[in-house]
Amino acid sequence: MNMKWKQLLLIIGISAVSAITSVWVYGKFNPKQSSFVQSTNGNLPVNYAGYFDNVAGAGEPVDFTKAANAAVPAVVHIKTKIAAKKINNELPRTNRNNSMEDLFDQFFNNGFGPRVQPEQRASGSGVIISDDGYIITNNHVVSDGGQGVADEITVSLSNKKTYKAKLIGRDAGSDLAVLKIEGTGFPFLLYGNSDNVKLGQWVLAIGYPLTLETTVTAGIVSAKGRNIGINSRQSQTPIESFIQTDAAVNQGNSGGALITTDGQLIGINSAIYAPNGTYAGYSFAIPVNLTKKIVNDLIKYGDVKRPYLGISVAEDKFDAGDGAHVGNVAKDGAAAAIGLKPGDIITKINDATISSWTELQATVSSYNSGEKINVTYKRNGKEYTSSATLTAKSGTYDQIASASIGDKLGADLETLDPKKALTYDIEGGVLVKKIKSGGTFSKTKMESGFIITSVNGMDITSIEELTQAIKSLKGESIQLEGMYPGYEGIYRYPLNLDEIPVP
Repeated sequence: MNMKWKQLLLIIGISAVSAITSVWVYGKFNPKQSSFVQSTNGNLPVNYAGYFDNVAGAGEPVDFTKAANAAVPAVVHIKTKIAAKKINNELPRTNRNNSMEDLFDQFFNNGFGPRVQPEQRASGSGVIISDDGYIITNNHVVSDGGQGVADEITVSLSNKKTYKAKLIGRDAGSDLAVLKIEGTGFPFLLYGNSDNVKLGQWVLAIGYPLTLETTVTAGIVSAKGRNIGINSRQSQTPIESFIQTDAAVNQGNSGGALITTDGQLIGINSAIYAPNGTYAGYSFAIPVNLTKKIVNDLIKYGDVKRPYLGISVAEDKFDAGDGAHVGNVAKDGAAAAIGLKPGDIITKINDATISSWTELQATVSSYNSGEKINVTYKRNGKEYTSSATLTAKSGTYDQIASASIGDKLGADLETLDPKKALTYDIEGGVLVKKIKSGGTFSKTKMESGFIITSVNGMDITSIEELTQAIKSLKGESIQLEGMYPGYEGIYRYPLNLDEIPVP
């Protein structure tokens, strides 16, 4: 028995000595391995990514229920109705004396005379922002597809109560509109701060997609400051700096809420990425910090009082990630007053970091004209900060005095006299006084005397607006819409943009 214990103790002793010796030898001949562990004072290496700095409670599941239940009553279903209307795609017939031919054309609709666009119905979503019934939605939700507004707008709450809505104002550039329903005590959402939104942050999208009732979907913020060119379809002064998420959003979600997990409104869902006509996994929301300014202006004034810094982008640096590159400076604008020059790179407005022209536009647009902002910019590698006062006008640029849009389109153009516009019951337009042989207009069926009132759905009331509209539609087809004095109906003429030297 004693012999067995002695043998056991001997084996244990030999094992211990072997283990200690192995550890000593390993440490002696493999010293580099120690660089992969924490230092003796417990600090992490300086180049560590820092993930664990923010994982307090990371193992806990995110609870969406409280935010969803609080927000759903404040998100509404918007339905619109657009009455049937006449549309004319051909010239007015000035020398038609054959009544049988006229009747024949009308019966078979051979392309002459007015065509009838049938009644249309559409739907979208909206967000109540006050207890007395102010509602934010998208401009395209309440539009009639052109310059006007749907003839009838109806709002339904999640409790099935229905109200007739009044349009307070709309802004095509940001694709926002404000409606009002009568009553008090409505549930509403609180504004959050979209500047504080972070990549990877959980968000909820709430709306009325497809033919479904109130629907809540979840996703994360996948990008910020996105420009997808969608607002240029309805405005010559588009503003885009979307929050991109992977929350499922479909047709009908437009105008609905994007909220945080604590129930605060951080965006208005506006568009989806759908290269094949169906949702492809990404959706885009207008940030609430921009939305607040637009909405306040629409409620107070009926339109938007847009502020300007008085600069234009360097075209080849539009998507630069190191700031907003200045291409030109208006000689009488706010930027010129503080000495900004072409080639400067704006990196910050007040405390908001600017990484692209898109972010600069959205940030400046969230302020009011007359407000002072601190502009931080780089010039020749050095950083400067100056205080600028935003103006109500964009200012004058030297290159605007280049060849007129009339020369480029092949026509003598003139801004329509306001008195004649009133007589024709239109807001304004551009009169085509004479079409020149060989020009772009001469390749259409347009005749002199035509009044251009819109380009791709964007209202046109002056030559300047026509120039900006065509300039903003690079890479897109163009459709002019307007009327002939003395003739009924709307006339439309497509143009080949490739044949137009863009100003």
